[in-house]
Amino acid sequence: MKQRIITALVLAPLAIAAIFFLPLKFFMLFAAGVFLLASKEWAGFVSKEPSSAILYIFGLILGITLMLMPVSAIWAGELPNQYIIYGLSIAAVWWCVALVMVVRYPTSATLWRSNKVIKSIFGLLTLIPFFWGLVVLRSMNMHHDFYFGAQLVMYVCLLVWAADSGAYFAGKQFGKHKLAPNVSPGKTIEGLVGGLLSAMIVAYFASSFFAISADKMALFFAASIITTLVSALGDLTESVFKREAGLKDSSNLLPGHGGILDRIDSLTAAVPVFAFIYIYWLI
Repeated sequence: MKQRIITALVLAPLAIAAIFFLPLKFFMLFAAGVFLLASKEWAGFVSKEPSSAILYIFGLILGITLMLMPVSAIWAGELPNQYIIYGLSIAAVWWCVALVMVVRYPTSATLWRSNKVIKSIFGLLTLIPFFWGLVVLRSMNMHHDFYFGAQLVMYVCLLVWAADSGAYFAGKQFGKHKLAPNVSPGKTIEGLVGGLLSAMIVAYFASSFFAISADKMALFFAASIITTLVSALGDLTESVFKREAGLKDSSNLLPGHGGILDRIDSLTAAVPVFAFIYIYWLI
């Protein structure tokens, strides 16, 4: 526990500072660093034999997307670059597929557990949209208000953190009905409900902070509910891959916390889905 607290006290301020104070180009470098560390850990889901091939391939593909969408081309007027919109749309479909995988596990794993290519594609579908979701949210309205996009990114983080904390305490106190016993036996339906209620408290205060208009209030809360639920799906999906790989943690990079993927699993789903919904519902 001591290691866990110390690591959190070091990493949390650094992450918040990066979100709020880095210029966009440097924020993208920060996000790319997280992406590459997560890619290296994903290699452990693909194969039990240590290899840097996944890291190089994922890094190359991220580089290609950066060439297609340089900083100057991220936004086309009031909407993001069409390639980003396509990517976020694909991510929305991917998380629908992931939901089926989790619900049908372990039967669903028979279709892909022995196929390294498919497991690598799953990694790209998880991490590439996460990167671009972060970039889109952080760069939103940046020329008029440097901190607006940072506040959006922070809002998604707060939703996820509130949901995780609420789920932990509600599950510990009231948990009786298993949410996904074949994937993560410790998670309960009561915990999920508690996490959702905690996240809605955050959404209530955020609606005032962002001055959400009355005609978009219902959409804002709907977006927050969907984002919170899909964050739980991100956690469960990583649990599926770890279970198939025979891993407790994605790595031991962060003392007391496991690996980068263990810290961002919920965000890999929440960030691109919230960005997708925000673009279509709230801009």
